[in-house]
Amino acid sequence: MTSASSTRLLTALLLVSLAIFAQVSDALYFYLEGTEKKCFLEELPKETMVTGTYKAEQFSAVQNQWIVNPDVRIQITVEELPQEHVVVERQNAASDRFTFTSADSGDHSICLSVVSSSWFDSTKTRMTFDMDFDDPSSDHHDHKETLGAMAMRIHELNQRVQDIRREQAFQREREAEYRDQSELTNSRVVWWTIMQIVVLGAICVWQMRHYKSFFVAKKLV
Repeated sequence: MTSASSTRLLTALLLVSLAIFAQVSDALYFYLEGTEKKCFLEELPKETMVTGTYKAEQFSAVQNQWIVNPDVRIQITVEELPQEHVVVERQNAASDRFTFTSADSGDHSICLSVVSSSWFDSTKTRMTFDMDFDDPSSDHHDHKETLGAMAMRIHELNQRVQDIRREQAFQREREAEYRDQSELTNSRVVWWTIMQIVVLGAICVWQMRHYKSFFVAKKLV
């Protein structure tokens, strides 16, 4: 096998491994105690379609394994932050999916919790959760549309960089204004000190001349 063929083979294996890792790393699982709520914060571009897939399992002592309890209901709440505008608020089955589309760019809070009628429910629930992000106006199998989405993302990153630069320029202006104000205050303090010294010197000279005239008039000198 030539060196070029080996390089192409290694590159192909690396791309396949990254693709598999990306697919596996999207899914996660966590545990909920009773009616505990678990929230995820996602920063979404405008008009991004999000599909969430989940499965709630509770441990069965009879079967000695985690199973899906059909009586369990899952509360799903999605809010736009910081406006706290509710996008999704409903109760679904123990294993289901939900879909929503972001109206504006920004942070979105996605929360899951187990619905229970008991105040002191301590049942442990294992949640398997996965989210898929897609542009509703595009087909992710189309390479051109994928490049368009990447260009949009890069444009948003550039806008954020511009915002950061504007903020830094504003901070520099504030620092320059504060420095100028400090220098003006220091110069005024120096001039006030000099004026006090001149006044005190003049008073001392006047007092000395006055005392000299007094002593001469009294013939003490």
